[in-house]
Formats: sequence, structure tokens, C-alpha cells
Amino acid sequence: MTDTETPLLTTALDALHRALGARMVPFAGYAMPVQYPTGILTEHNFTRSSAGLFDVSHMGQVTIRGLNGADPAAALERLVPGDIQALKPGRMRYTMLTDDAAGILDDLMVTKLEDRLFVVVNAACKTQDIARFRAKLPDCEVIEHHDAALLALQGPQAVTVLETLIEGVEDLGFLSGAEFAWNGVTLFITRSGYTGEDGFEISVPNSAAQSLAQALLADARVKPIGLGARDSLRLEAGLCLYGHDITQDTTPIEADLAWTISKRRRAEGGFPGASVVQQQLADGTSRRRVGLQPEGRAPVREGAKIYADAALTEFLGTVTSGGFGPTVNGPVAMGYVAASHAAVGRALFLELRGKPVPAQVAALPFTPHRYVR
Repeated sequence: MTDTETPLLTTALDALHRALGARMVPFAGYAMPVQYPTGILTEHNFTRSSAGLFDVSHMGQVTIRGLNGADPAAALERLVPGDIQALKPGRMRYTMLTDDAAGILDDLMVTKLEDRLFVVVNAACKTQDIARFRAKLPDCEVIEHHDAALLALQGPQAVTVLETLIEGVEDLGFLSGAEFAWNGVTLFITRSGYTGEDGFEISVPNSAAQSLAQALLADARVKPIGLGARDSLRLEAGLCLYGHDITQDTTPIEADLAWTISKRRRAEGGFPGASVVQQQLADGTSRRRVGLQPEGRAPVREGAKIYADAALTEFLGTVTSGGFGPTVNGPVAMGYVAASHAAVGRALFLELRGKPVPAQVAALPFTPHRYVR
């Protein structure tokens, strides 16, 4: 490392990752495990069939609390198109920070508690997100939880495993959260995740994170999973990755995320870019995020160009995420195409090493979600 390079940050589980044989890589300023010795394919399939344990402590964890009687939910709605005020205590919602052109600055998960909001933001965006909260929400206190790790337990066996350690988590509904006690520490657990499977995200004090991870891994139904399988799992689930499928150059409507904006918020606006969102809802957009299913076995990666014809002359858009889907047993991708070519089943071509690969627009998700409703 040269003097000009910034040392990588580490999570509370860094030593455990290395002891488990993880291959560590730089990610959003952190040293993170991309895979363990069994490999990405095995980790992906294990999560789909049992329970995978992910370290997502690089994400930002933030509490927003109103000052002098201010409502933090109403305050946050000044920055996001999501209907935060409609949430009942203990319920959570997926939404986005937008700019004045409705560009997506980040996507985030918001849980409403009795007197505050608990917000999880992306690792690469958390510094600017928190600065934005503090600058734009003067009627709120914004606290970043540097002292907490975040673990995700995902897969069909996650609920059974976690219930053996922490009684009562099986009663949590999908997209809800609550505090639980474990070994003398307080955990905040939500029934949520990023794989399309049932599962939980667990905010735990750094001092107890390794003990909790080891207690979970002591169960044969749990294996550690790295960033590689996390990416293939979320791609099969049709979930967006910030900085790739959604960016400041995409709007929620172009990204096919209109479902995150309630009728009230559409009508009232009051968030950055509301007029753009309202116009796009009324008139449509020139491009849309779609699923893409290439023919053959070769994956088509991010950045590949999308065309209407095999001669690769009529440009339609660009692949934003792509890879091999182990559950689908074939290549899968997402990208933006001209709205005229966004219908499911529409034939098109992806450029792979200068040659056309036949593909079609596919319905998302590629693998059915198995959330518990």
C-alpha cells in the first residue's frame, strides 16, 4: 500500500472471515469476503436450500429522531418518495433518496419505531446520505451507529435456526422489525433481506457480533456466504444494486420502481423530483429497466450493449447487471431498453465480444420470491 492509498476499513467479523478461509476483496472502502473455500456456486445453492449468513456491516445504520416534537416520518418524506408516515410502528419500507431531477441518490430501508426511524443505507453512499439527512432535516437528530454490526441470515431454514437462539423472531412479519435480547445484549431484528428468500437482518453491537455469528454457524443448517453469491442471489431475485441498476441518472419510474410510491405521495409530491415523477407516471418514460434472458450458457456482463437487430445497428440500451443464475441454470441480466422494446417476450440481441447473442425481455424476478407474508 502506498502512502496515498486509504487503508481498508474492517468489520467486527474480519478475523472470523479470515479464520473461515474467506477470500477478502476491497468493497465500498471495506475489506469484505467475496467467497469462502466452497465457492460462489455452492454458497448460492446453500442459501436457496438452507440458511446463509452474510456480513453486511459495511452498510450504514442510522437513527433519525424528531427534535422538539417534530415527526421524523414527515421530515424524511421531504427527501424520499416513500410513504413513511403511513407505516405503523415496527413496519419497514423500501424507498429512495432522490434529487431535483428525480435521479436516485441511494436506495434505503426505513423502519418506523414509536419515537424514531431506523434507516439502513448503502455502504458506498452512507457518508453523503448522512450529510444530506443532517443538512436537510434540521428538525431531526441523525445518529450513525458506528458501534453496530449488521448480519443477514437468509434462506428457508433461517427462521427455524434463529428461533432456536432468539425466541419470538418467528412471529415477525415480512418487512417488520423489533428489539430482542440475546446473551445480555439488545438486538434489532427485521424480517427482510436481499436474496428473494425469507430471512432476517440483525443489528448487533460490535462487541457481540462474532459471538452471535459463531452461535449461528454452529448450526449445520448455516454456512457463511460472501459477496459473490449475494450478487447472484439478488440478481435472480430481480433486485436493484445501487451504482449499477439504479443511479443518479435513473428515476424510480424508469427503474420500474413506481410500486414504491403510494397514491398519496404521487398526488401530493413534496419530495425532490416529484414533478418529474408525476410527469413520467402520466406520460411514460423513454426507457425502462427490464429482465434479460440470453440464449446459450455464456453470461453477459454489465456494460454490454443491447440492440434490436443481429447486425447490432439499432441500439436500445445497456446491461446494468449480468451473470450466471445457478437456480435458473442459465445466464440472467437486467438493463435499460427503449420503452418500445420493453414488453416481456420481446426479442433483442446483446453484444458479447463483438458478436450478437439472441435474448429476450424476461419477467422479473427470474426466481420466485419466497418471502413470508
